[in-house]
Amino acid sequence: MKLPVLKIGSYTPAVPIVQGGMAVRVSTASLAGTVARHGGIGVIGATGMGLQELREEIQQARVIAGNGVIGVNIMFASGQFAELVNVSLEEKIDIIFTGAGFSRDIFRWAQGTDTVIVPIISSARAARLAERSGAPAVVAEGAEAGGHLGTDSSIYDILPEIKAEVNIPVIAAGGISNGTDMAELFRLGANGVQLATRFVLSEECAVSPAFKQTYLHASEEDIVLIKSPVGLPGRAIRNHFTELLTSGEAPKPASCVKCLRECSGAFCIMDALINAQKGNIDQGLVFSGQNVSKIKDILPVSVILEQLVQECQNAMIS
Repeated sequence: MKLPVLKIGSYTPAVPIVQGGMAVRVSTASLAGTVARHGGIGVIGATGMGLQELREEIQQARVIAGNGVIGVNIMFASGQFAELVNVSLEEKIDIIFTGAGFSRDIFRWAQGTDTVIVPIISSARAARLAERSGAPAVVAEGAEAGGHLGTDSSIYDILPEIKAEVNIPVIAAGGISNGTDMAELFRLGANGVQLATRFVLSEECAVSPAFKQTYLHASEEDIVLIKSPVGLPGRAIRNHFTELLTSGEAPKPASCVKCLRECSGAFCIMDALINAQKGNIDQGLVFSGQNVSKIKDILPVSVILEQLVQECQNAMIS
């Protein structure tokens, strides 16, 4: 059986798979460009990047991707939200994915460009707002996802509710680790799927070897929820730093670069994410999806995509 065709505005990837955009510097040009070159939608995690850095990452991803579809993910909660969006528009990015809040302005900013805006939402109400605002698609993200969470409801519960309320494509996200998961969500009406955690365990992902080993060795019991300074819960892998958060002993920020619109100041999430990305795991926050323990190998992006498609096709005919 063929997979669904995912059409987002004028963009139609060869396969209906979006690589989730992970900050800080987890999803960079090497990963996003390669996913796009092999038929998916490759997404750079823009939040936490400098403006010139983002510009260069987009340009590098374009070189790698060829004619593939490239996007960026920009958190609405970012202190540089408007500036990051502006750079992305100047670089003629194909798609901007945006979550952790909802911006109406971004649709106005993108008018007259070929860039489309795809909000990441977790409820039918937010999906309706996105459609009314002009979104050509939405990402419906369930509680199984890694990083910041907008709901405590499973993607398998919210997907049918959202599909019933909108007439635009819905991309399902949260805890998808293989093609069997994809097939189940396609049966529930998803027009596409978004995977992030699976692509961390790719050869092209730019995180440190220690970060990847933390993923490989994580068990189901190692997955925890933390309270983020963003004001949302976050899903991460248990380590020394999450234990400090749980006990209220995490170090307070020594200084603040105003990376967020609003911040509780409980700890510096930017420092924690950078530490993890660079391999200082005990002092870092390792965001991860709920089902990371199901992933057992590090593979090239091309092989991951081939496996996902084959597993999904097999599951759809069984």
